[in-house]
Amino acid sequence: MNPIATPLNIERCWNFIGIEGDRSCPQLATYTHCRNCPVYSTAGRHLLERPIPEDYRQEWTELLAQSKADEKSQMPSSALPTTQMTVVIFRLQREWLALSAQIFKEISPPSVIHALPHRSNQILRGLVSIRGELLLCISLSHLLNLEVADTTVQTLSPVVYSRLVVLEKAGKTWVFAVDELYGIQRFHRDELQDAPKTLTQTYTKGLFHWQPDGKQIERSHSVSYLDDELLFTTLARKVQ
Repeated sequence: MNPIATPLNIERCWNFIGIEGDRSCPQLATYTHCRNCPVYSTAGRHLLERPIPEDYRQEWTELLAQSKADEKSQMPSSALPTTQMTVVIFRLQREWLALSAQIFKEISPPSVIHALPHRSNQILRGLVSIRGELLLCISLSHLLNLEVADTTVQTLSPVVYSRLVVLEKAGKTWVFAVDELYGIQRFHRDELQDAPKTLTQTYTKGLFHWQPDGKQIERSHSVSYLDDELLFTTLARKVQ
């Protein structure tokens, strides 16, 4: 049964029990992220449909002008426009990987993959239906030459749900399955370290260390930040 939006959970649910809180919301098992939940979308409509105060435009004009002035006065002349990067972290086999959050279009539950006659192979698995649209589904594990985990893999939670990830960039869309999905994480560009000499390095811009919030794990994870530009170019060349 879908959750019902009320003034209380519209204001608080994702901040307290959702993705920005302690992640105890039972709906996360179904929707993975609060933005996929009907409560979240209902809250967005509620905010957009509320009456606009008379002084709304003037107030925000002054606030934005002040914040821009403060940023300009505090930023060193040599500073880059932005040093913070937003990524989505996921696991394939034993490897924790990350891609730019900007190319993520949708997260979907597992679905039947229909093989293409004389076309399907280790990289191109076939077609999958996402909201009624047939999209090409690939195996990122095979593209990256990741070793199959033959022993127990350490997971973030006792119950792990696989997901289909939909990526879109420059009008091209690809779907692939992930073994575990964490969600959005931010890190600074200067935290990137050189990748080791492995097969995956070809598609890796660098590594960063990540400690999942609220997780009792002895050490942080090393996450490979993938080059989405190279990834899409390679897929377009290999999947014809």
